[in-house]
Amino acid sequence: MLASVVTVAFDGVDARRVDVQVQQLSGDQGFFNIVGLPDKAVAESRERVRGAFAGIGLAMPSRRIIANLAPADLPKEGSHFDLPIALALLASMGVIAPDALSDWAALGELGLDGRIAPVGGTLPAAVAAAAMGLGLICPEANGPEAAWAGEVSVLAPRSLIGVINHFKGVQVLRAPEPGPVKAATGGPDLREVKGQESAKRALEVAAAGGHNLLFVGPPGSGKSMMAQRLPGLLPPLTPQELLETSMVWSVAGLIERGGLTRDRPFRSPHHSASMAALTGGGHRAKPGEASLAHNGVLFLDELPEYSPQALDSLRQPLETGEIVVARANAHVRYPARFQLIAAMNPCRCGVGGPGKGACGKAPRCQRDYQNRISGPLFDRIDLTVETPPVTAADMALPPPAEGTAEAAARVAAAREAQADRAREHGLDPDQGINARASGETLDRIGAPDESGRALLMRAAEAGGLTARGWTRTLRLARTIADLEGSTPVLRRHIAEALVYRRTTVGPQEAGAAPVAAETAPAW
Repeated sequence: MLASVVTVAFDGVDARRVDVQVQQLSGDQGFFNIVGLPDKAVAESRERVRGAFAGIGLAMPSRRIIANLAPADLPKEGSHFDLPIALALLASMGVIAPDALSDWAALGELGLDGRIAPVGGTLPAAVAAAAMGLGLICPEANGPEAAWAGEVSVLAPRSLIGVINHFKGVQVLRAPEPGPVKAATGGPDLREVKGQESAKRALEVAAAGGHNLLFVGPPGSGKSMMAQRLPGLLPPLTPQELLETSMVWSVAGLIERGGLTRDRPFRSPHHSASMAALTGGGHRAKPGEASLAHNGVLFLDELPEYSPQALDSLRQPLETGEIVVARANAHVRYPARFQLIAAMNPCRCGVGGPGKGACGKAPRCQRDYQNRISGPLFDRIDLTVETPPVTAADMALPPPAEGTAEAAARVAAAREAQADRAREHGLDPDQGINARASGETLDRIGAPDESGRALLMRAAEAGGLTARGWTRTLRLARTIADLEGSTPVLRRHIAEALVYRRTTVGPQEAGAAPVAAETAPAW
């Protein structure tokens, strides 16, 4: 008897339909084969199914069993095929009526005692099931997560025997409630940072427009401390962003008990991270740190200590907002619209530059250390800020009058102005932040006044700006104007933006900064 159950295979954050077909044939007892491009985890499902059947006291059929995962040319990966294979086999045995499963998709990993273990990707699977007009059978631990998919029926049994009893009418499985949504916590307060007023200003500008930022300074100057306070300046995730981010985290198996959070992701991988760890990959092409930071912040501390190949792999997602992991048999696409915040010492010695304790190998030590970062990656960083050593006088000062709450209010007002402009131009407000403006949209919203354009032209002619640098300077100036509440982009906004634009981070070169210094504001 042939029986079929629907499940899914994951293609990035998308779930593609797979029909699990099980048939019993005459032949050797105990033969159980799975076909349809299964990986090792799927091929081992037959042993977990055997063990689960034994665990609930159910004998396997004394016939040859074939399980086909269609379409056969789509690679199948992961342990979540256990439950649909077991359900299709139960239907072929007549334990469950075959038509009872026609309105359901299923996924879950089986234990040898018949329990159903949680798996990753339940949220995208539930969304795909809803699109197919089906309900979803998933592990009990994943039920609150699946319930977030909206109008989809969800069954979340604890064990295989619970599914059997439900479809036999012996017991009724209740639909799970969606998991909790944690409000944005805000994180540590910016008021705890002593000194570094210029760097705080740059952090606020970066938060307001979603710009990439690099802190350069000796150890102990507060670079990491300020980066960790950036999420508190950012607005909470919107409902659309929350769904997008949760889909990625679901595929990675990082959603616990179905609980979501409106905090923007903050990922801080160690500098030993490989290219696959940053961009995604591996045998199952799981999302990397860049995708886990989608709609949030990717913080790279000790930037030059990362491998050059790993850093350059971020150049494309910084422009396109997505990562395509190419393998021999598949291309997996993950969203990766993150804000890059980085920190580095001026040289390998840590000190660098002039003054007490200066590096004795300068400027060669600085140049060699900075050359570990490619020019194209530097060009994608909107703000480069030097953080000088914090002095004893700075540490003795009382806490600053303004902290995260005050700066976050200004950032929220600037973000609201950007959302209003996006609506005026027929754009999605969630996608209307200044860091993503380009083409005709940027020309309309970021065109400076005459004196501002003249200053920008001088900087470009002096060789301090590439074409990408020109665009990013206009975006940055638009954000500075928004923080000020100014509708036009003025000369002083262009001047401050040019101060932040650097083609190198050494003191011997400062890109367009000398051109802009005459009108740069004091912080």
